[in-house]
Amino acid sequence: MTPVSLQIMPQQAIWWLPRHQAKLQEKAAMNRVDLVFLGDSIMQAWEKEGKAIWETYYQPRKALNLGFNGDRTEHVLWRLQHGEVDDLSPKLVVLLIGTNNTGHRMDKPQETAQGIRAILTLLAEKLPHTKVLLLAIFPRSARPTQKLRVLNQQVNDLIKDYADDQNVFFVDLNHYFLDQNGGLTSNVMDDFLHPNAHQYKVWAQAMEPYIERFMS
Repeated sequence: MTPVSLQIMPQQAIWWLPRHQAKLQEKAAMNRVDLVFLGDSIMQAWEKEGKAIWETYYQPRKALNLGFNGDRTEHVLWRLQHGEVDDLSPKLVVLLIGTNNTGHRMDKPQETAQGIRAILTLLAEKLPHTKVLLLAIFPRSARPTQKLRVLNQQVNDLIKDYADDQNVFFVDLNHYFLDQNGGLTSNVMDDFLHPNAHQYKVWAQAMEPYIERFMS
């Protein structure tokens, strides 16, 4: 039986399809798109918590934010199948997805990783000249031994092998969010899942050497 992580489908939330349509219109209105952020609520929050940082770091680079709250791998697959990157040729896609697979359903790590692999395969088909910066799923839960933290780490241990260092590059930025004992505090993520507003600058600065390299 096909894992749910691979069953291409839209979210059922009432705002979700309208956001998809709005993103198609936003994409069409841009003269060009050189940088795409693809993922879930952590990505969507560049439009709110991370807005000022986005305007400094990414808006000048002709960036498009395709982050959708609550998205799992199957939802990203649906969006890619329904036009969100069609007619584009960005230099780079930044991909962060999977924490809602492990969190909402506690999918097996292998199934979440399969969903991420399917996204990478589809991106390669639709954007053959684009590099992908595949980010390790961010840490969640306060302690490194807690179940959801362990699940995310198990997925990361699998997806790091998807990097070929030619088209797909894996980067683990998680240590920027953790203390020396691997703890995650509410000063960094109030809910132990979503970075607080000031952490978007931390994230941008940590990612900048990679973005600069792959977009040059």
